[in-house]
Amino acid sequence: MSGTGAADFARYTRIKASRQGRVLTLALSNPALMNAVDGEMHRELSQVFLDAADDPHSDVIVLTGEGKAFSAGGDLNWMKRSFEVGEIGPDAAEAKRIVFSLLDLEKPIIAKVRGPAVGLGATLALMCDVIFASDNARFADPHVRAGIVAGDGGAIIWPQLVGYARAKEYLMTGDPVPAAEAERIGLINHVVPDAELDAKVDAFAARLAGGATMAIKYSKVAVNIGLKQLAHSILDASIAYEMQTFATGDHREAVHSFLEKRAPQFKGR
Repeated sequence: MSGTGAADFARYTRIKASRQGRVLTLALSNPALMNAVDGEMHRELSQVFLDAADDPHSDVIVLTGEGKAFSAGGDLNWMKRSFEVGEIGPDAAEAKRIVFSLLDLEKPIIAKVRGPAVGLGATLALMCDVIFASDNARFADPHVRAGIVAGDGGAIIWPQLVGYARAKEYLMTGDPVPAAEAERIGLINHVVPDAELDAKVDAFAARLAGGATMAIKYSKVAVNIGLKQLAHSILDASIAYEMQTFATGDHREAVHSFLEKRAPQFKGR
């Protein structure tokens, strides 16, 4: 992008953009599958935060999901098709761009979460600057339940928010965290009744957009320096471990058992 005009968000098929003043809302859009991440959404996520950064008509970003879910995580049908044609997981370069373009985004970004924020969906929400959740929201990183490593950002952000002991428990079990508990342990900022979520986020976004935007932006940038350094030290290894486990029998068994609606029989290989 040249920075001289608005980004062409109309070209996205899995992310919908809308504007309210200087606030740009980006909504993950795969509503038939609770905004699960398929190959197309994965590609678009690796680009959309770059476009948001270059967009001259916004100072604040809101990231949300279309309908009643934020994102149900990776689309297991996409994973099944990938290993059936000999591919090993999502594109690693895209996975890195998603995380770093989100952390490099200088404009404040607010997560507005309804329903499940799972796997990569949880990573996206938790790497935002301020996280508002409906009382029906839940957060989980269940990569291990799909037989793969939590490599796309969970190992970076969960320990920073809730400490190592809690983070390892949730990442090793994949257990979900209801919104109220997520707020209590510091995983997110605010839980509000579902009927109030839109108004609360709109008010907070308007407050930031009406503030000293350069001071707000660079305060966020300063805080993110340490987080970006951490991401640079972890992400290559965690994605490599994740790619390795995409090739395991346990991953195939997890995908097949989920689609066949039966309990998985893991063999540790």
